[in-house]
Amino acid sequence: MATYLDFEHKIEKIQEEIVSSHAIANMEAVEKLQNELEKEVNKTFGSLSDFQKLQLARHPDRPYALDYIKLIMDDAYEIHGDRAFRDDPAILCYIGWIGGQKAMVIGEQKGRGVKNKIKRNFGMPNPEGYRKALRAVKMAEKFDIPVLMLIDTPGAYPGLGAEERGQSEAIAKNLFELASVKVPLVSVVIGEGGSGGALAIGVADKLAMMRYSVFAVISPEGCSAILWNDPEKVEAATKALKITPNDLLEHGLVDDVLDEPLIGAHRDKQTAANVVKEYFLQTVKNLRELTVGEMLDQRYERLVSVGAYSE
Repeated sequence: MATYLDFEHKIEKIQEEIVSSHAIANMEAVEKLQNELEKEVNKTFGSLSDFQKLQLARHPDRPYALDYIKLIMDDAYEIHGDRAFRDDPAILCYIGWIGGQKAMVIGEQKGRGVKNKIKRNFGMPNPEGYRKALRAVKMAEKFDIPVLMLIDTPGAYPGLGAEERGQSEAIAKNLFELASVKVPLVSVVIGEGGSGGALAIGVADKLAMMRYSVFAVISPEGCSAILWNDPEKVEAATKALKITPNDLLEHGLVDDVLDEPLIGAHRDKQTAANVVKEYFLQTVKNLRELTVGEMLDQRYERLVSVGAYSE
């Protein structure tokens, strides 16, 4: 069954009426309700607040990395392990084909259902996950295969074991190594982009965000707890943090915003997947027109242009 958010009650009611009208074959009512639904969707989703976009980014039905991999990849083969400690199920690495283009896809996977969420550690990678991702990127570089990275994590796992095994070092090494990888790198935030957990697979030639995704140095809950010691101020924190795609695009922190379906990727996963697929293929095509040196110079300039400083 579909999950509706608190601001979607009118849409839920209309869709229930459509189902009822279909059941009694009242097609005239169905047509009228479909028009009413389209108007309500445009009204509701045309003026979403930042907090409502955050809710959509975290929607339980939202497509995760594995959903995109299944929808856009052919002959996909999973790569396991970091060759040092273990396989981290919170990060997926697949090699295969996307629209006739060889590709390596790396994604953070949250998991569905209690057992799977626990298995995937709720999408919070350990250091071995980031080391696995780097191993996959290095393999792609060896065989001249472009890489697509799908970001969707509340953050890197902050547990004692993760810190003992070098969580910050693993993230820092990814940032350093990805800056000089000699194949096209494309990153897309498909849900939540949380702090260093997102940055570890976010260094790329192009960083894009889905329409209803967020990218932040800290969660709004964490921000409101630190600044105001008040969990009721999550909405204010969300607005103040400027974590939505258009704000980040305006500040030059991301390159593109991808137009997933207006009603949300969870309501039309195939269309959302096609948007990611086409963006990846077009970006790779554009990057292939550059020499490796030009591509690396462009990537470097993109990275050092972020933020402001004075001497």
